[in-house]
Amino acid sequence: MSVTLVAGILAASMAVQQQTDTTFAVRPDSRIEVETFGGSITVRGWNRNEVRVQAQHSRREIVEINTRGAAVRIEAEGHMGVAKDVRFTLNVPRDAHIEASGVQTDIDVEGVNGDIDAETVQGNIRVVGGRRLKLESVEGELTVAGARGHVQASTVNRGVRVTDVVGDLSLETVNGPIVVQKVQSNRVDAATVNGRIVYDGTLRDGGDYALATHNGPIWVIVPGNANVAVSVSTFNGELDTTFEIPRFESNARQRSYNFVLGNGRARLELETFGGDINLRRPGENLPTAVEPPRPPKPPRVRIRQD
Repeated sequence: MSVTLVAGILAASMAVQQQTDTTFAVRPDSRIEVETFGGSITVRGWNRNEVRVQAQHSRREIVEINTRGAAVRIEAEGHMGVAKDVRFTLNVPRDAHIEASGVQTDIDVEGVNGDIDAETVQGNIRVVGGRRLKLESVEGELTVAGARGHVQASTVNRGVRVTDVVGDLSLETVNGPIVVQKVQSNRVDAATVNGRIVYDGTLRDGGDYALATHNGPIWVIVPGNANVAVSVSTFNGELDTTFEIPRFESNARQRSYNFVLGNGRARLELETFGGDINLRRPGENLPTAVEPPRPPKPPRVRIRQD
């Protein structure tokens, strides 16, 4: 079946803003694709095997909806170019898979259990829930909560924040922080150029955790019963801990430190060029704001006796 809706072009309707509102049946695990150049895309899961599409747009913009099997494509276009400001609100089955894309577009998805792919250039992306996430932006912040699967998120000029996720993480930004809290992961790869990294999550036996920043500090919560081999590298910073660490190996030329907690079955690699590496116990304070770069100084190990 194919359905096409052309909205906002009737001569009798001269209002600047138009409203598209339609509902149709789909499979519970359908793939829903929605695209607009500018505006916003909001998706909410509900307990119906139906998709409801609401869109606010001008009379010079068209909303097209095409359904074929288990795939639905929703697209906004302008009569004489791109759709500059279309604001979508979608209700979809909870097991649906979402592909949302735009250029000057904010994307917000919540209450969906399927895979979620979201891509924009100038816009924020927020996802609550989902099974496998792939999120990309350039000028936008990425926020993830409650996902249950692998999360891949990359941006350029903003930060990445991940909370309450069960699954492996691949996180990347250039000018912004990466903050990871209350996660259960076996594999974490987080990297930024100009920004801090905060990690408060599992360090599981057999797990692999790599955190790297060029110009910023790293903060890691280390449980008291952790079994982890720790590798630290910092050129113009310090290793700062609030608990005793065992005898460690150091390399003055490479400015690196290596030590083992417990049986060392997990691996934790921490690397920064222009910041400190801070190890804390659960319950100790973590930073809430981006810290400015510190001036160059000789590396050393500092163990606080708080």
